Amino acid sequence: MKFIFEVRMKPGYTVDEYAAAWIRASEIIQRTPGARGTFLHRKIGSPDTLLAIATWESKAHRDAKDDSRNDTVRAILEKHAQNCEITVIGEFEEPQWSVLPDPQTPSPG
Repeated sequence: MKFIFEVRMKPGYTVDEYAAAWIRASEIIQRTPGARGTFLHRKIGSPDTLLAIATWESKAHRDAKDDSRNDTVRAILEKHAQNCEITVIGEFEEPQWSVLPDPQTPSPG
């Protein structure tokens, strides 16, 4: 499953500051059973806005995590709450439909 949220920096806080802390917290959270990685994307045309995607084995695994158990993660999340506007987009199942390029077909051009 995917947990997706948008992060907008408040004035005085940079994307680089957010990303550095996000990486530290994510490295700790990835030790949680069921964690499968995180991704951070910068929005085109809006350099202070990010899309964050956390991948989990299941919703139950994500719901079972406890960020308060780790002082470092708790401190990072508190700082983000003060310096960012975070909008949860939602929780999504793995794709039911996908179309991927055929690795045997050469790209046009």
